[in-house]
Amino acid sequence: MKRKTIGVRRNLADYDRWLALSVVALLAIGTLLVYAATRNWFASQGLDPQYYLKRHILNIIIGVLLSYGTTLIDYRLLRAYTPILWGLGVLSLIAVLVPGVGSTINGAKSWIAIPGGFQLQPAELAKISVIIGMSMLLAEGSDSRSDLDDRDVLRAIAIAAIPMLLIIMQPDLGEVLIISASVISMISVSGAKSRWVVGLLLLGVLGSFVAVKSGVIHEYQLKRLQSFVNPTADPQQSGYQLRQSRITIGSGGVLGKGLFNGPQTNGRFVPEQQTDFIFTVAGEELGFVGSGFILLCFGLFFFRAFMIARRTQDMFGRLVCIGVIAWFAFQTFENIGMAMGLMPMTGVPLPFLSYGGSSMFANLIGLGLLQNVHVRSR
Repeated sequence: MKRKTIGVRRNLADYDRWLALSVVALLAIGTLLVYAATRNWFASQGLDPQYYLKRHILNIIIGVLLSYGTTLIDYRLLRAYTPILWGLGVLSLIAVLVPGVGSTINGAKSWIAIPGGFQLQPAELAKISVIIGMSMLLAEGSDSRSDLDDRDVLRAIAIAAIPMLLIIMQPDLGEVLIISASVISMISVSGAKSRWVVGLLLLGVLGSFVAVKSGVIHEYQLKRLQSFVNPTADPQQSGYQLRQSRITIGSGGVLGKGLFNGPQTNGRFVPEQQTDFIFTVAGEELGFVGSGFILLCFGLFFFRAFMIARRTQDMFGRLVCIGVIAWFAFQTFENIGMAMGLMPMTGVPLPFLSYGGSSMFANLIGLGLLQNVHVRSR
């Protein structure tokens, strides 16, 4: 027992402390913002005002355990289990589409109900299996020859394409965009020819056009895009959430209205404020200063993550880090940009801050992968 305790302490001591500190700060701020976004409305309805707070803390505890568990196994050994992880990810995405198994929320059939009143979103966890699967194939090709063969790149793209097609069928275009960002970033640093990156970018543009014309994108998603292009076109329907979001963030000023004192937040003017639009709570109640501090925490996180990717000499570990960094970077940019009207609404949560079990689990597993590479690289 004593030997095991010493091993745990050594493992924790080897972590990148600044990376961990940035995430701890984001988790703490997110917990306060989730509570601020829900307490008044639940109390006014005669419900437990701490309902979301308790569940959010439980999600963090489970996520931290998953994150720590991810660091215990040498990441290089994950290559042996990659086919199993990828297969489980694909099977869970197929299960979502089976009638009677998947649940539809906000127009997307992306959830599986589990005991205890919780919902699991397989697309969140599929991002991890895609990153590990592509890293394995690209690293093997890079290790065996000086230049990546086109067949290696095609196999890696196929590993990502199957889950992405299943996610499109839900449909959940926000998750598809996040995975696409990771795919392109990993291929660009793997040693593949530059034409692959250019071709994937052109394919993404063409695919978006075809999706709109063929009806793959639902009507409510088209209205979201229209409200982004012209927010005043339908201010009471599709443009309502974006308009209220911008008003809420702008009303905070420099120092904000004070935690728990935001009139827009307490009045529940912004739908889904504890999840996709959690940044509006920060803008109103913490103001420019508090929102800026959140961005500094993200900046520290990305800086330390890049340093880990740069130090590792193992291509597999480097690709895993790049995939995770691209995932978090694009999702953070998309969420905050969406809340400010700079990006179209896609329904993606803000990493480490938004309420949501599946998202929190995936985020903290991603952190665990970064720490895993850091510990072994040393």
